[in-house]
Amino acid sequence: MDEHQLLELEEQKSGLGKVEISPEVIEVIAGIAAQEVEGVASLRGNFAADVAERLGKKNHGKGVKVELREDGIVVDVSISILYGAAVPEVANLIQHNIQQALETMTAIELKAINVHVVGVFFETQEPPTESPYEA
Repeated sequence: MDEHQLLELEEQKSGLGKVEISPEVIEVIAGIAAQEVEGVASLRGNFAADVAERLGKKNHGKGVKVELREDGIVVDVSISILYGAAVPEVANLIQHNIQQALETMTAIELKAINVHVVGVFFETQEPPTESPYEA
């Protein structure tokens, strides 16, 4: 995707000028909306995004890809799900939450929101506070 590609919104009746939105803004909004859904353990990004996050740069668009196509905008979200969560239900909630957030904040209508479950997160038990071997 071209980094300088901007999405131009339909002109409002105010006549004050045009409004353009970067695809990265759409990625951030979609990423935050996806993380709000119960059952999502994390969004999965690429190696570079993971390294940058470990160095202290929070990337809210991690795991989200936006494609500006001739026939519309497609959002792909890659997640890890919590073990025990219902995959179809969580995916549906993610799609709904992203659609609602983007329509509310940007007035953008999407062609598709694809959810890719790429991992399962197992919650580990807390380590015992006392060693069973101590007398």
